[in-house]
Amino acid sequence: MTTCTGCGAAGDECEELFHRLLVLDFSRQAPWSPLHAVSVSCYFFQHPERAVDGGPAFYWSLLHMYLRDGVEAVRRGTERARHLNSHRYGGRKPTLDDFPGAPPFPEAGPPPTAYAVTIVDVAVDGTFPAEGFEEREQAWAGAAITAWSDRILPRR
Repeated sequence: MTTCTGCGAAGDECEELFHRLLVLDFSRQAPWSPLHAVSVSCYFFQHPERAVDGGPAFYWSLLHMYLRDGVEAVRRGTERARHLNSHRYGGRKPTLDDFPGAPPFPEAGPPPTAYAVTIVDVAVDGTFPAEGFEEREQAWAGAAITAWSDRILPRR
């Protein structure tokens, strides 16, 4: 059996699962849609070679915001990021300074390659069942933060 080189999950279906999750996210239905930014952040932290838009600093802040303050805080944070990225307001990518409260972003070495919870776990049987989805999403966010937190270097 193969193993995902990004997150260490058994199999090679992470990207396919991510696309299935995006379809659910874009359905504009709970529980998936309100957690779209969290899902994207978790996936890109566990598969950093595929990350786009906003980048790790925004993802890091967003996951901490979610675990600390919940879904409504994520909604406000993504609105703020969209505002900052608008050409009317300078079109810049968000930084950690735009979303206070998260610890410093990890700066050490290569990304982790194994996580306690991956998209495979969140998908359950590949369908991302609504029942328990938010709890699985919280566990996924926590696993991403925990693995990356081990990479934080003391500031010189």
